[in-house]
Amino acid sequence: MLLHLLRTQLRPARGLLVAVLVLQTAQAMATLTLPSLAAEVIDRGVIAGDQGVIWSMGSVMLVVAFAGVVANIAAVWFGARVAMGLGRDTRSALFGRISGFSAREIDELGAPSLITRTTNDVQQVQMFVFMSATLLIAAPITGIGGVIMAVRQDAGLSWVLAIAVPVLAGAVGVVVVLMVPQFRRMQERIDAVNAVLREQLTGIRVVRAFVREPAERARFDRVNDDLTDTALRAGHLQAFLFPIVMAVLQLSSVVVIWFGAGRIDAGELQVGALIAFLTYLVQILIAVMMATFMAVMAPRASVAAERIGEVLATESSVVRAAEPITELDERLGVELRQVSFRYPRAEEPVVCDVDLVARPGTTTAIIGSTGSGKTTLVQLIPRLYDATGGSVTVGGVDVADLEPEVLWGHIGYVPQKPFLFTGTVRSNLAFGAPDATEGDLWEALEVAQAADFVAAMPEGLDAPIRQGGTNVSGGQRQRLAIARAIVRRPPVLIFDDSFSALDVTTDARLRAALANHITDAAVVVVAQRVSSIMAADQILVLEEGRTVGLGTHGELLETCPTYAEIVDSQLRGAGAT
Repeated sequence: MLLHLLRTQLRPARGLLVAVLVLQTAQAMATLTLPSLAAEVIDRGVIAGDQGVIWSMGSVMLVVAFAGVVANIAAVWFGARVAMGLGRDTRSALFGRISGFSAREIDELGAPSLITRTTNDVQQVQMFVFMSATLLIAAPITGIGGVIMAVRQDAGLSWVLAIAVPVLAGAVGVVVVLMVPQFRRMQERIDAVNAVLREQLTGIRVVRAFVREPAERARFDRVNDDLTDTALRAGHLQAFLFPIVMAVLQLSSVVVIWFGAGRIDAGELQVGALIAFLTYLVQILIAVMMATFMAVMAPRASVAAERIGEVLATESSVVRAAEPITELDERLGVELRQVSFRYPRAEEPVVCDVDLVARPGTTTAIIGSTGSGKTTLVQLIPRLYDATGGSVTVGGVDVADLEPEVLWGHIGYVPQKPFLFTGTVRSNLAFGAPDATEGDLWEALEVAQAADFVAAMPEGLDAPIRQGGTNVSGGQRQRLAIARAIVRRPPVLIFDDSFSALDVTTDARLRAALANHITDAAVVVVAQRVSSIMAADQILVLEEGRTVGLGTHGELLETCPTYAEIVDSQLRGAGAT
């Protein structure tokens, strides 16, 4: 998977990769040339006492060393550009794929895991590419070239290389194999830490309200300790690598000097050649050590690439039609025919055989007990999920045949939990209508009963909004979300229990303003309070995902016991009917 990801994401950087390869080759050749030149200086200059040789060969060494340094700097610069470009493109690809996921894929993969894959996992692969460009390319060139040059200096000592290199490579290979499962578990532990931390930050008010700080701290400590233990196990294995490399390097150097001294004494080897051979030995083993760095990083990068590849290979269950319809009328109705929906691996459907028609200029309300499938049903209209049975049509066209952007552009949706983005009141209201004028924004705020508190803010429309709208109250957040949907003037408006945080008076004013302002749209309202939907043109009553009543408030009081029971529990105690 790592190789596949690199082939895919590095294709645009082929030119830079060629430049890195050329430069690293030049740097490696310069490094390999220096010991031979040093041997010449020692044998022909120092031992022979020839100052001219020392100066001339020394000058050549300086030029070669300078060229190697320049090539290395340039290679690192190009390598950094390649790695950073890969990180940018991979994050962009992940974000694009995740943005196209339906709610089903988000639920299955999990938001914390998706965050980790887009950040930490990409960083692991990015670092692997950078280290490969700066170390891995030069390592085989230096290693192979070093063997050739060392044998040219003295073939009689080459048996040391034949023993040292395989021993070192074998020892490193065993350690790396043991490290792979540890790195896989480490990434999973990071997911768990992110999940717990995200829950605690999001639900900090609930944690404090129930005085659960000690319990949550203990829960975080557990997942944090799991991550620490896994990282320590991987670290313990990694700690074996460098002592192995250094032990082989030092022992090999001792062996070369021991046997090389005997060959010098026998007149079979020059002093400069022995020093050059020893330098080449060090270069070869350092090349293996450089490969060791990559061997440490490769398992974790491979695991990260697998997790990234899983996201990139996941297809959205909301599939775009081969030849989607891209035009719709401005007045749209919504029709559900025998609609059913079952979550993956669920034994029973959440929604079963529901029929409903919401015509333009009318308000359709949906009510039922908790867990009756109200939210799931309305989420089928904008294709947050795809119905597993029956059909959902908007403007007479099956939503599966519509271009998703066209469908979403004709629907204003206010979710059950309103969410505001970091920015200002203006940027949040204009989120779905970038061309809206200031007058349009204030009009939407008036309808949503939010104009008063926005006007009271010192900055007005430019008042800052924190992520999630945490610096405004729940009711204010809900009204801003409603205004955001209204400012689009969509042909279909869906309110998913969007008035629950409003007091009865504000709720009544908002509904009256909506009735006067929105006259052509098909409005679908999910509600818990009967008072919010009594004036609706039709009310759908759900129980365990099935339709048990459909009609006006008065009709349902006579024909639907479930609705009558809801009304009795909410209104009769207050003296209303």
